[in-house]
Amino acid sequence: MALTLMKGSEAIAEAAIRAGARFFFGYPITPQTEIPEYMSERMPEVGGCFLQAESEVAAINMVYGAAGTGARVITSSSSPGVSLKQEGISYCAGAQLPCVILNVMRGGPGLGNIQASQGDYFQGVKGGGNGDYHLLTYAPSSVQEAIDIMMFAFDKAEKYRMPVLFLADGIIAQMMEPVEMPEMVDFKVDPEKKPWACTGWKPGDDPAKRGVINSIYIDTESLSEHNAVLQAIYAEAKKNEQMWECYKTEDAEIVVTAFGTVARIAKTVVDEMRAEGYKVGLFRPITVWPFPYDALAETCCAAHVKGILDVEVNEGQMLEDVKLAINGSKNVEFFGHLGSQFPTTAEIKSKILEMKEAK
Repeated sequence: MALTLMKGSEAIAEAAIRAGARFFFGYPITPQTEIPEYMSERMPEVGGCFLQAESEVAAINMVYGAAGTGARVITSSSSPGVSLKQEGISYCAGAQLPCVILNVMRGGPGLGNIQASQGDYFQGVKGGGNGDYHLLTYAPSSVQEAIDIMMFAFDKAEKYRMPVLFLADGIIAQMMEPVEMPEMVDFKVDPEKKPWACTGWKPGDDPAKRGVINSIYIDTESLSEHNAVLQAIYAEAKKNEQMWECYKTEDAEIVVTAFGTVARIAKTVVDEMRAEGYKVGLFRPITVWPFPYDALAETCCAAHVKGILDVEVNEGQMLEDVKLAINGSKNVEFFGHLGSQFPTTAEIKSKILEMKEAK
């Protein structure tokens, strides 16, 4: 297939449509406004529904309703907007509704700025709403990878009956890259495959087939049983859905850990330092929930690894997961910026050289 130069936000939106999404509910907020803008034009062309809600709160509740019919539905926003969606996201998780949520992260806290950031890691992987729930959370590092993940994101959401979150920084949405777009998926709701969905019921039908979408369980025993079901699903997702990339880690003395766009900067550092004779590698989690703890431990606890450098555009949020994986067996250091300032290759190289000199 031919490569097409596309802006990230538009390419991701088109990928969602090609994956079968026919409902989009959202609200404009920089730096992801091009996603609803694109959807507003394309959804009517494919027989879908675009609706700009009056708020982010309304948008996520519309997602709840459409997902309850078994349809493929998507919403997008940026950090403050995703914060407003958290109650509805918890409802979707509690009601076991498959859907896709895009968070194009920007600087914070509060309104912050409109530049890219990675400050919503905790919100994405630790849970931003109430209760014990998880979202299958992907952190793509390129437009093409976001497209590729989108093509199976709805399948995963439906397999586990849980929301899928894309944790993408603003650079991915705003950059233009040559991409290969996949073919359109011919998706139709099959009530037999989704017996839980509200696909239509009338008097005289089997009462057992009447769909009820719900996340409230008044008595403690029922809620405990429901949570046990959810936790079993999450355990299965942990076992099957971890994704990561190891780049030149086979003999690395220093392993850099990073996700999203920062991982691309780190990969350039690896290549440049390798050319200078330094043994540096990169470990990049693609799923940040479930986090690939065992894979990171296996990579970084090898005898040739002398230290790990975690690089992020936040205060060191993924650093906690890196340290949990390493469990004190190696020296772990952090380098990052706040306020949407991305690290340069020179800064990362300087930090790696400091670590090597310290040894």
